Amino acid sequence: MIPRWSASASLTALAAAAALITPAGTAYASPPGTKDVTAVLFEWNFASVAKECTNTLGPAGYGYVQVSPPAEHIQGAQWWTSYQPVSYKIAGRLGGRTAFQDMVNTCHAAGVKVVVDTVINHMSAGSGTGTGGSSYTKYNYPGLYSSFDFDDCTSQITNYQDRWNVQHCELVGLADLDTGESYVRGAIAGYMNDLLSLGVDGFRIDAAKHMDAADLANIKSRLSNPSVYWKQEVIYGSGEAVQPTEYTGNGDVQEFRYAYDLKRVFNNENLAYLKNYGEGWGYMNSSVSGVFVDNHDTERNGSTLNYKDGANYTLANVFMLAHPYGAPDINSGYEWSDTDAGPPNGGSVTACWQDGWKCQHKWPEIIRMVAFRNAVRGTAVTNWWDNGGDAIAFGRGGKGFVAVNHESGSLSRTYQTSLPAGTYCNVQNNTTVTVNSSGQFTATLGSNTALAIYAGKSSC
Repeated sequence: MIPRWSASASLTALAAAAALITPAGTAYASPPGTKDVTAVLFEWNFASVAKECTNTLGPAGYGYVQVSPPAEHIQGAQWWTSYQPVSYKIAGRLGGRTAFQDMVNTCHAAGVKVVVDTVINHMSAGSGTGTGGSSYTKYNYPGLYSSFDFDDCTSQITNYQDRWNVQHCELVGLADLDTGESYVRGAIAGYMNDLLSLGVDGFRIDAAKHMDAADLANIKSRLSNPSVYWKQEVIYGSGEAVQPTEYTGNGDVQEFRYAYDLKRVFNNENLAYLKNYGEGWGYMNSSVSGVFVDNHDTERNGSTLNYKDGANYTLANVFMLAHPYGAPDINSGYEWSDTDAGPPNGGSVTACWQDGWKCQHKWPEIIRMVAFRNAVRGTAVTNWWDNGGDAIAFGRGGKGFVAVNHESGSLSRTYQTSLPAGTYCNVQNNTTVTVNSSGQFTATLGSNTALAIYAGKSSC
């Protein structure tokens, strides 16, 4: 969550964490189920999300869709108004309670589970009337919170080396809830239980770094389903007082270093360096990590790749979906030049690639890798090859194989796989590949293209 009017230092310092716990306290390795890819439909309204679940996400094999915050929020056209709640009514710009319920039911019917971006660290800055008609002032939200429910520090966070400052002061001037209070914990749990009653399958916890991990554990224990999937946002900062690993006892945590490093590697370094990507780079264990190439904050603040980066961005998403580390989010938003700008048409998506909607989740090179990932689930990296530069290839056990050519010219070579002999569809361009009895095939990849084949997909 990053209001544009915050300082750039605050932008990069914002944190969040995603967690999930079973009643026994054991974290899942990824969102529960056999499909771990989440399409993050940023600022899509609920009616549009419902259609996309039916028409695209379900058929493609996406396991989850993440929707933007549904709670009533401050008025305004900017995207970040969604991250300043003024009540817990489902009455934001993206739709009311009925539209939300219809969306959950429709997505479930398409085989897609629903994750809700959930803002529980803070309320709004300022005063006025919310999107659902509620009157509010900062620190006073009638029927929900009064001044007694907020932290005593009413100044902005200034020192990320000071735990108390990070978790008790105000994130870019937003009213900081005292999540150590029983009443506040109960009110937050009430909001989340209401969403669970509508069929929600999981939560992204916004700005989790700014809440003590024990507070979040207590809130989760109050839910009607205490083992519900959580994906909490906790941004890593070297030497900071609050670290992402503190939250792994609650469940999954978003690994921001993954996205930061992919930008550097794809822009300036060699893909060969990715051979030991993941834990080998000092990241959290794969079993508790949520990963992404970009999200709504990082695509705007420049810390990661984004849709403007062409083949670098596309191939980074292909790599993420092909590689086993973490549980991946595909960010799907809209064009912007003004980083404050809210969604086109108030979040209504008539068609992909119109009115500024980028629909990255539907780009051919990306969407076809979702089925690949589902098919190779549970297998390790095998048969790694690289040229020491920007061409790599690797298998996923005996179930799949991918090659990426990020060089400036085409590449022709014979690859060694662990796949059975046969004909396979290269889902990147719908051409066929023949693997011989030794597990080898020969292919030519153009510059900035990829190849992906997997067992069970023989025809295109």
